[in-house]
Amino acid sequence: MKKSGGTLRRMAVGLASAGVVAATMMPSSASAAPILNVTYDAGGSAYIASTDSSIDLGPSTLTTQLDYATGDFTGSMPLPGTTTKFEVAGFIPVKADVAFVEAAPVTGTLSAGQVGSRVDGVASYHIRLSNIKIVGFPTITGNHCRTINPVTIPISSPPEGGFDLFVGGTVHGEFSIGDFQNCGLNTWLINLLIPGSGNQVEIDMANARLS
Repeated sequence: MKKSGGTLRRMAVGLASAGVVAATMMPSSASAAPILNVTYDAGGSAYIASTDSSIDLGPSTLTTQLDYATGDFTGSMPLPGTTTKFEVAGFIPVKADVAFVEAAPVTGTLSAGQVGSRVDGVASYHIRLSNIKIVGFPTITGNHCRTINPVTIPISSPPEGGFDLFVGGTVHGEFSIGDFQNCGLNTWLINLLIPGSGNQVEIDMANARLS
């Protein structure tokens, strides 16, 4: 049977409308930013200026999600517990267990440098102290002794670059430590000895792998 012109026009309009709806429901490959999941083995050390002591950081794993279009990334780098040793007044030994508790995701940007790429980011941790011993004798500190506010640690690769997304690299940073709380009778002593600026951190990232 021959269809009328009106019927054909109605069918054409219906098909066109269906095509528009389908197009709006499909993701645009041009606008979808590729996300890369990159994992690195990470480890390093921190230098605490106020106590003239070093703390091992790691070994750990840094997992990142990189927006390849913008260079922005977020990630996580949990750090295992460690210990620190220093001397008060140059002759009184102090030893303590130290934990870095993640307070926020690691965030930053990967950008092009003169030689390779460079990383600029920020990590945030609460520093928790426990099992503090002075001259070998345990002190009453409890399990909730930590910084009042998270410690913000900016990290960057060298200005000229030198970071390889698919290999890794080294980042450095300088940070400050604020006051502690919930440290029992030792709160005043800890806040006298540890908080301060000029602390240094160095993290090596290697063995990059995509997932």
